[in-house]
Amino acid sequence: MKKIVTLSLIAAAMAVSACNTVAGVGRDVQAVGGAVASGAEEAKN
Repeated sequence: MKKIVTLSLIAAAMAVSACNTVAGVGRDVQAVGGAVASGAEEAKN
């Protein structure tokens, strides 16, 4: 029983950290998209 609880806690911690990582990647991709859009707008003008 103790092993199941320990493994469940570890799995939950990994799931939470993975969500934070995915959110961080999303913000990074959004920032790159904004930079590309700004560069394209400057090149257009």
